[in-house]
Amino acid sequence: MALYLLLIGLVAVERLAELTTARRHRAWSLAQGGREYGRGHYPAMVALHTALLVGCVVEPWAADRPFVPVLGWSALALAVAAQALRWWCIATLGPRWNTRVLIVPGLPLVEAGPYRLLRHPNYAAVVVEGFALPLVHSAWLTALGFTVLNLVLLRVRIGCEESALTDGGRLRAPASVPAAGSRR
Repeated sequence: MALYLLLIGLVAVERLAELTTARRHRAWSLAQGGREYGRGHYPAMVALHTALLVGCVVEPWAADRPFVPVLGWSALALAVAAQALRWWCIATLGPRWNTRVLIVPGLPLVEAGPYRLLRHPNYAAVVVEGFALPLVHSAWLTALGFTVLNLVLLRVRIGCEESALTDGGRLRAPASVPAAGSRR
């Protein structure tokens, strides 16, 4: 359990690094004339991601969840892969990556790195990590709860990004066809 708590602590530190990076990128975007979208859902996203880390700590301890080697090691590999994908997204987008939805007018869609392979690679990383991280120590209720709530939130978030990109002039689609390629 001590090693698992260390892992969750490292992920929490990584999240703080993301927030620091996002704050710096937000300042850059706003200085470039960027506009923020979807402020209303952002507090729910922060709360859900915080609850994930809390659940990862509380459930294994309170419910006396065991470390099941085949599940735990597989889940750890997925969680590490999700982190790698997230940081690939951050590196690819550079100052355009953010935890918020910010659109800088005139910048083209990014179609390099993981964005040439997946439409929403950062969110794929979040989905994988959201069920894998708790399962490292058999916290299946946390994994299930986060996954369900995250899918609801991602529906809102991806819709917000699609709208922002269309409103920001980067995407043009007929009214009856959803806009494609939501990359910040």
